[in-house]
Amino acid sequence: MPRNSALSEASKPGRTRHRKLRRAFFARPAIDVAQDLIGKILVHRLGDGEFRGRIVETEAYVGPHDLASHSSKGRTKRTEIMFGPPGYAYVYLIYGMYDMLNVVVGKKGDAQAVLLRGAEPLGDWDAHIIGPGRLARAFGVTRAHNGVDLTQNDLFFLDDPRDRPKLRRTKRIGVDYAGEWKDALLRFVDADCAALRR
Repeated sequence: MPRNSALSEASKPGRTRHRKLRRAFFARPAIDVAQDLIGKILVHRLGDGEFRGRIVETEAYVGPHDLASHSSKGRTKRTEIMFGPPGYAYVYLIYGMYDMLNVVVGKKGDAQAVLLRGAEPLGDWDAHIIGPGRLARAFGVTRAHNGVDLTQNDLFFLDDPRDRPKLRRTKRIGVDYAGEWKDALLRFVDADCAALRR
């Protein structure tokens, strides 16, 4: 697996410094966090290297009343992390093949989350990370990361204050089972991301 140890432009001398996202960023409704994560940088430090990608696609899951959300089934061993405090990773397996990285958001007990669906690789990292399964795999995220604190130093987000994405809002993908919730406009993308237009 290639390592991306390149410094971001903003971390070079004389440039605006990226700031790590703190707990307060995540302690808000999923619909707000999902929009605001577009343009943020996901970082995963592994050994002596790290992967960095700019988030370009997310989906909001707004609580137990959202029939597309795992939390709609109540508290289970799998969903327990969703009912905890914000700013933690919720990672689950689908189709027996793909790990999916979500961020727990909102207030403790709300069980809201944001699914990371796509990103653009930064630095000299050559990876295809459009699609939630590809994103988690390329970043080296597995179910072992379920419950990881995303405000610490191994897996976290950075804010680039210069980044001004052009947001577009659509229906979520793959939630046809969710009744009226299948048509909720809770997917957010950077409309300027060329990879999402392919």
